[in-house]
Amino acid sequence: MRVWATVAAGVLILALMAAGCSNPLSRKYEYEEQLYLYVDGSARVIVDTSIAALVALRNFPDSSSRSSVDREDVRKFYADSGCGDVRVGQPWTRNGRRFMQIRIEAESVASLATCGPLGWSSYTFERTDDRIHYLQTVGAAAGRDPGSVNWNGSELVAFKVHAPSRIQWHNVRRLADGETGKADRGNILTWEQTLNDRRAGKPLAMSDVKPGAMEVWMGADSILYRTLWLFGGAFAAAALLIVALIWITVRRARRRAPLKPAA
Repeated sequence: MRVWATVAAGVLILALMAAGCSNPLSRKYEYEEQLYLYVDGSARVIVDTSIAALVALRNFPDSSSRSSVDREDVRKFYADSGCGDVRVGQPWTRNGRRFMQIRIEAESVASLATCGPLGWSSYTFERTDDRIHYLQTVGAAAGRDPGSVNWNGSELVAFKVHAPSRIQWHNVRRLADGETGKADRGNILTWEQTLNDRRAGKPLAMSDVKPGAMEVWMGADSILYRTLWLFGGAFAAAALLIVALIWITVRRARRRAPLKPAA
């Protein structure tokens, strides 16, 4: 019985951890662009969007009468617009609306401006020996009427930057926090707008450098590399400590060992 109780407790803990990871209270976006930036200037973009929002914001030629989404049509919409390496995930449904995830790889973040559906943004990546300055200005939407959609006006749009290094300054604007916000989990920045404001082309952020630009100053060294070095250093220190303890234990044991009697 004690063994089964332990097993049941373990299962319960795992279930609670899984529930926590799913985070059902996390903010849901009708359209979301996540930019994973790297210190060499390369980038990955993940777009999570409803098909209706893709029509309304980026002029995706969708036929609302279709019961399913053709992933190849979505992939070609991006790939044929100069987006390079494009991958499209399985569609899903939320609140009765169809959603899709699109992944785009770019050797240079500045080249994303030539990707049609991402071309409403201009990107600036400037690096010095110790700092990186990143600017992204999102322009007006270039969409059309998606037809009858069960939107109620509360739908949100988000642009996220996953910074590769320690953030020194940013001008995040989140609706939940007022005009300014803070980084999530250390290096994730989120700028938010309502879908209606994004369709109207209202500025996404306030910047003294460029009106409406999302702006970030960050370090030039990758957090990942720094973490790996710290982990490697900690592992090496732990290994040396174990070796030292073994050596001390063996030496003490030799000292305490009785001497063999003379023949």
